[in-house]
Amino acid sequence: MPPGPGLGLDEPEQPQSAAKPEAYQVLARKYRPQSFDALIGQDAMVRTLGNAIRTDRIAHAFLMTGVRGVGKTSTARLIAKALNCIGPDGNGGPTIDPCGVCEPCVAIAEGRHIDVVEMDAASHTGVDDMREIIEAVRYASVSARYKIYIIDEVHMLSKSAFNALLKTLEEPPPHVKFLFATTEVDKVPVTVLSRCQRFDLRRIPAELLASHFGSIAEKEGIKVEDDALAIIARAAEGSVRDGLSLLDQAIAHGGAEVSAAEVRDMLGLADRGRVRGLLDILLDGDAGKLLAALDEAHGLGVEPQALMRGLLDALHAISRRKASGQDDVMRSAEEQGAIAADAEAMGWPQLHALWQLLLKGLKDVETAPDPREAADMALLRAIHAAGQPDPGAVIDAISSGKTPPAPSPTKSDPAPAADAPAAALPETPPATRAERAPAGLPVDFQAFVDLIDDARPRLGVDLHDKVGLVSYDAPRLMLQPKALLDSNFARELADEAKKLTGAAWQIDLQDHGGAPSLAEQVVMKQQAEREDALADPMVKAVTDAFPDAQLESIKDAS
Repeated sequence: MPPGPGLGLDEPEQPQSAAKPEAYQVLARKYRPQSFDALIGQDAMVRTLGNAIRTDRIAHAFLMTGVRGVGKTSTARLIAKALNCIGPDGNGGPTIDPCGVCEPCVAIAEGRHIDVVEMDAASHTGVDDMREIIEAVRYASVSARYKIYIIDEVHMLSKSAFNALLKTLEEPPPHVKFLFATTEVDKVPVTVLSRCQRFDLRRIPAELLASHFGSIAEKEGIKVEDDALAIIARAAEGSVRDGLSLLDQAIAHGGAEVSAAEVRDMLGLADRGRVRGLLDILLDGDAGKLLAALDEAHGLGVEPQALMRGLLDALHAISRRKASGQDDVMRSAEEQGAIAADAEAMGWPQLHALWQLLLKGLKDVETAPDPREAADMALLRAIHAAGQPDPGAVIDAISSGKTPPAPSPTKSDPAPAADAPAAALPETPPATRAERAPAGLPVDFQAFVDLIDDARPRLGVDLHDKVGLVSYDAPRLMLQPKALLDSNFARELADEAKKLTGAAWQIDLQDHGGAPSLAEQVVMKQQAEREDALADPMVKAVTDAFPDAQLESIKDAS
């Protein structure tokens, strides 16, 4: 029989196992608030709870709602400690400042108190889970002052579970308290809300978050730049937990010292440089370079949707800089300088127009069969708008009798060679040529409509039937829409007019000041002729003699 343990034989000495190092605890758990003083940004709620406890007006059910990471579950645990604290000497009562050293406080903080039951509604959604609570509340607490049920993400309970809980929730035994937490309070039935004292936990302001993260970094012995703390606080979007997770990641990324540049790189904000370059090309109006940049981005695996969202974000940053005059700490110094320059150079109408064009482009990209093609077309469409002058400046110039600003030349329009002859006008009937102005442009709006109608009947019909003339000063044309037009009407009309005349036309649409459309003028003329005919003595004599007679048509006797 082989030797074995317990037979008195010598065995080789076993090495002593080294003590296991304590597992690392993430900052979000390590610095979870253990008192109401440590709960930042929720002063109104703390004041209300303090007054309720001091005056012994403690509700039987509380509901905490708010975005992720603002302290809903932490608040529920603090309330449980506040209600069950007995003080260091064991003789204390409910207090807004739990001692943290008595047995109930320590057990609740460690999650092992038998009378404080914490459950996740996402995994206990059914009526059977609620039935267990309903049965248990009948029995007194084992050692604590109150038996407390903390239900996280309570909106995940089923309708049947909510209904089963209603009666108990409305009239619980005096030794039972319910604490609910949810991020989607609109999904909680009104019948439940009406039985709870509700606290809306607010997003934490970025300045307060940055200060809080700075104190934690100091406790951890980590040096973090102020700008880096500000960036993390902004990226956290009001959530303490999200911010601490980002701070944890930044410390792992940067080591003992964390810089703003490293945080931007960690968050992917450095990729904004590509979007920034794309926006510059867009504003320059260089269609060829724009397409090349889009091809390069596609080759690197950048999604068209991400590019469009990045451009919208850049325009939003320019607009905020223009409105407030303040820089965005989320961006590098170079990007802040570029944004400030664009905010100075761009007018509000241009910013608004580009925003709408890019927003529509994003929708096109999200729904198009080929997102890449949709992005190309959307940005090429935006190039045309980027070169247009400020409509307000054009209107002001026309009103004051000055020459309106012309569209900015774009690099997508090839410049004619110095020795190239002027572009020849398309062949038109001799009578039409005779009516042309010396500059080779239609002499008036009617001539312009005739020219367009010959080449593009659909545009000609829109010009004749759906717009009223505000002013005609070729190659500038201001119109008032009288009916619904295609969103690309002005651009298509300008392109067609340029093709036919060789001149760069500026087509502006405004919501007032237009004459009747040409179609309306035809109707008005016919109505005037009819009224004149009916007023003729001979016609009037006939209609008087024959009351049922009607005027069918008017013919020229000549």
